Amino acid sequence: MTVHLEVADGVGTLRLDRPPMNALDVATQDRLKELAEEVTRREDVRAVVIHGGEKVFAAGADIKEMQVMDHAAMIARSRALQDSFTAVARIPKPVVAAVTGYALGGGCELALCADFRIAGENAKLGQPEILLGLIPGAGGTQRLSRLIGPSKAKDLIFTGRQVKADEALALGLVDRVVPAAEVYEQAHAWAARLAKGPAIALRAAKEAIDTGLETDIETGLAVERNWFAGLFATEDRERGMRSFVEEGPGKAKFL
Repeated sequence: MTVHLEVADGVGTLRLDRPPMNALDVATQDRLKELAEEVTRREDVRAVVIHGGEKVFAAGADIKEMQVMDHAAMIARSRALQDSFTAVARIPKPVVAAVTGYALGGGCELALCADFRIAGENAKLGQPEILLGLIPGAGGTQRLSRLIGPSKAKDLIFTGRQVKADEALALGLVDRVVPAAEVYEQAHAWAARLAKGPAIALRAAKEAIDTGLETDIETGLAVERNWFAGLFATEDRERGMRSFVEEGPGKAKFL
């Protein structure tokens, strides 16, 4: 298998394993979708880390595989390509990408599917598809522009240039830069802390934010309002408020 799922302390790690560069071929895309759907279902997984290993996150699509595909073949495949990444983006739990080395093309698009990105000092990110006479096809034109704004996204997509970790941080493409050897450890710690939180409220927060970004503010406010009221029916809400009243803020322990 080119992607493995490891679960510990409530955190599921989706680990890419297709040496030497974790090129995202069709089999890897399909496996990502399969495992994204699995961690969505599993109650013992409360947060997720996406990791490519110590040297590279994912250097992009498998160009040799794509080269032999004609127009008709890509029409048939492009929806499945996007669906595999969308399955990751829609995991209803906190997701962090642990980025070391190259995260280019589909690798960058995969990192964009996470809620939070921790990059190593050796990270290089970019959308170089234009250099192949293409555009990003796994969500890059949409998720990148929503994350860093349209003009900055157009700069990266139009030029195909790679950015190092410090520039990625300045652009807002990643959220934290750490020594490469600490990337997975810090990503897992971020996920493990959230795995102890109120699962339904975290799901609600993620859905409200993501839906709001994809629609008008009135629809987003309606989603927020419905989730906010609905959470009053949960045990976590009772536990959290009881702890606040009896012990003070920030001391609640959720199941």
